[in-house]
Amino acid sequence: MSTILPMRAARVFFDGIFSEPRVAHPEGVAVHADGSIWCGNELGELLRIAADGSRVERMGTTGGFALGIAFDAGGNCFICDLRHAAVFRYDAVTGRVEKFASSGILVPNFPVVDETRGVLYVSDSRGNNNVGPGIFRYDLKTGQGGVWSSSPMDFANGMAMAPDGQGLYVVESDRAQVSYVPINGDGSAGAPRLVVGGVSNVPDGLAFAPDGTLYISCYEPSRIYRLQPGNALETLIEDPAATTIAHPTNIALKGNKMYTANLGRWHITEISLT
Repeated sequence: MSTILPMRAARVFFDGIFSEPRVAHPEGVAVHADGSIWCGNELGELLRIAADGSRVERMGTTGGFALGIAFDAGGNCFICDLRHAAVFRYDAVTGRVEKFASSGILVPNFPVVDETRGVLYVSDSRGNNNVGPGIFRYDLKTGQGGVWSSSPMDFANGMAMAPDGQGLYVVESDRAQVSYVPINGDGSAGAPRLVVGGVSNVPDGLAFAPDGTLYISCYEPSRIYRLQPGNALETLIEDPAATTIAHPTNIALKGNKMYTANLGRWHITEISLT
């Protein structure tokens, strides 16, 4: 399959195989307002990598296995944790990491902060062959909440707020597709609709560019897709060796750079989009 970018557009941004703390099989990645790149690891540690990739520091830990992460406007970070089946919150003022919400969620995978409505959306992957409600919603202040979209989803995974703020795009990994769930005027969830299918084989993460381009990371094969408004799905870049881009899960954008968490290895990748 032809690709838009050559592999030389990608490089290891920070190699954490022997760092302290180690960037051990990172799943979530997000860009902080100060330009630093944050990620989680298999030990539940929340890590901050300097904007220039020179160093890493531990900001806190859930004591579990960190999946997707997301910042709010105050720099607080929400961390989905596999082991505890809960969402944790890193407090930017105190530096503490504490349990924020659970309410019956099975596999909290990825959080999306909605400051306008004062809520946090969290995808529930539920596990393979366990189709069911895929998105929970929690109050940003209290952590209270529960199922938001009761429509059955098949391994709800990465999510992204629509550019107009009126709905959520969500990966259904076991259906190899991206769906869209409208946010109704009263805040309730509308009926999901298909955005794009055939995202072979295991799509995982999403990120929107300012121009409305949707990027989709694929855990297997190690591939990034691009979906531009009005166009067909395209392969942006792929690593057949799964070394520089190694089973990418979540992705994040900073200017003309994309950062990928690589669940298959111990580093964060930077991809030049221009």
